[in-house]
Parts: sequence; structure tokens; C-alpha cells
Amino acid sequence: MPVKSSTEPKKSLSQVIAEHNSDPGALLDILRDAQEIHGYLSTAVMEEVADQLDIPVSRVYGVATFYTLLATEPKGKYIIRVCESPPCHIRGAVNILETLKEVLGVNPGETTEDKKFTLELTSCLGVCGVAPAMMIGDQVYGNLTPERVKEILKTYE
Repeated sequence: MPVKSSTEPKKSLSQVIAEHNSDPGALLDILRDAQEIHGYLSTAVMEEVADQLDIPVSRVYGVATFYTLLATEPKGKYIIRVCESPPCHIRGAVNILETLKEVLGVNPGETTEDKKFTLELTSCLGVCGVAPAMMIGDQVYGNLTPERVKEILKTYE
């Protein structure tokens, strides 16, 4: 996927839907694109998608809330996902989560007051060999300790 220029104007929701031929079968792709435009899927966005695709809002909401990578609430600039798979759990993910909660001052599902970080849990990051692990944005960090987590967070200041 090409990187968008910051000066390139954002597409409208109508343009996104048109690109998908107003096909309700493309709902997931449409919602992903809508989230890219708006940052999250507000009630107004979901209603507009439903209206333009001529489908029930409940169907749009169901898809938007089913997939964890879609957000119905605003999120922070950086999304931190802590792996809670059995290998990560056994190797200390609880300590990693506690450190993040302490440093950020939020619980899973919450966003810091400055809108910089959102803390989430995920079932698996697929990097069991370096457990415990977390992901910030698209960057995966493994072999974590509470001290290393604090060092990593400093790089995002």
C-alpha cells in the first residue's frame, strides 16, 4: 500500500463506498477505510455507511464491534497491545501489563489523557519465542521486562 502524502486530501466516505461499488459484501474493507479517514467509527459514520449501502445499522455496528482492529471510540496516537497468550502469560505478561498500567495510568481499553497511548490486550502476537511481548503500532517488542518496557516507552516521548 503506498504511503499517503500529508498534503494529499483525505477521501470522503462516499468516495470510499463508491470505490467498493457500494457493495455490502465489502463492508469490512469500507469500515477499515472509513476508520483511516476519521480515526475511529463514530455512530454518525456507521449510520452513513448503513444508509449508503442500504443495510441495517445493526449489521454495520456488529461488524465494527466484532473486529478488534476497528474502533468505535477515539484511540491514542499509539496503540499498545499486550499479548496474553499462554506463553506470554507464563513468561511474565502480567508484570508487563502492570508496569504499563502504572506508567501510563490507564487500564486495558483506556486511552491516556493526552491521547498519546491506548492500552489493549490481544490473544496472540505470533512471537511466542520472545515472550512476553507487546506491540506498539506496527512494532513488536519481545523478551520484555518491566525495566525494558519503561525504556521503550521513553522512545515514544
